[in-house]
Amino acid sequence: MSNFNTFLAQIGNHEDPTTGAVSPPIYLSSTFAHPGLGQSTGYDYTRTNNPTRDILEKGLSVLEGGTQAVATSSGMSAIQLVFQLFPAGSEFLVSRDLYGGSFRYFKELEDKRIAKFHYFTSLEDLKNLLTSEIDAVFVETPTNPLMQEIDLEKVSVLAKEVDAILIVDNTFLTPLRQRPLELGAQIVVHSGTKYLTGHNDVLAGVVVTNDETIGEKLQWLSNTTGPTLSAFDCWLFIRSLKTLPLRLDRQESNAQKIVDALKKHPQIKEVLYPGKGAMISIRLQEEERVASVLSSIKVFTFAESLGGVESLITYPTTQTHADVPKELRESYGLTEDLLRISVGIEDADDLVEDLKQALESK
Repeated sequence: MSNFNTFLAQIGNHEDPTTGAVSPPIYLSSTFAHPGLGQSTGYDYTRTNNPTRDILEKGLSVLEGGTQAVATSSGMSAIQLVFQLFPAGSEFLVSRDLYGGSFRYFKELEDKRIAKFHYFTSLEDLKNLLTSEIDAVFVETPTNPLMQEIDLEKVSVLAKEVDAILIVDNTFLTPLRQRPLELGAQIVVHSGTKYLTGHNDVLAGVVVTNDETIGEKLQWLSNTTGPTLSAFDCWLFIRSLKTLPLRLDRQESNAQKIVDALKKHPQIKEVLYPGKGAMISIRLQEEERVASVLSSIKVFTFAESLGGVESLITYPTTQTHADVPKELRESYGLTEDLLRISVGIEDADDLVEDLKQALESK
């Protein structure tokens, strides 16, 4: 199937010819019987392989254009799995503006002298910092929460010149809007909790690669360290992927209408939006009004996370990026006047009106 709308709608279908079940079964068994000594059905223990997870991982691999996918228990467990590929003492070049949880994890690795991290803010900055000492480049694009983009094809060319692996966090745009492996990356990670599952009811992570050697190592590490996603959550993930194109199209359309409305609002200093996807950040004219805006919303929910069908507003300063020191946050533009918006599938006019009344509240 060449069209992802068809592929995703059909994911998991025809997997049980015995019964003809349209929705794939959930294999909740933690262990599987051996037909005889030295024999296996291909399934022995769920940490290693599970039929429900196999359906999901095959689908995710096709979706990102990879050869191997691993579904994990959270976005952070996916990132941790990837960094286990590298020996102690490795050096990494990382987007300066990135999810606070990633920053926290990288700082922990550096504090324990397990790895060393260098940060870049632009393509020119990356060029200057990229040396043969760098083992991998880790990129968010668009970045969280400043929505800055970088040309992945150009980054991949530069990384290959020094034999560095390119790792891309594709959570914000999903494979429907950006396919990093086709642009030169070797590894893609997702917080599957966000757009891919899209209902704020599943915690999951994803790693996909198009490199056979890396894929084999990821499988070995996943089996060895056990960050695997449960069978039931895999089934929920499969169910959710069926509506991903519909959800993302609606979320993106809503986001574009909100951007148009907020650009003209007197209480807004700046709207940060990459032109695609459904994530927006805004700067208020007066940071003192953050609390009143958050207490006045009625349709939106003041909560962490993103990518679900429900629209959310997050205050990165005290939520997602609280572990980034204030001086550092503000040095690259993450100031206390900034709010991050995850646009859902509600009626666009209702979302616009809710934001307007909250911005105008006293």
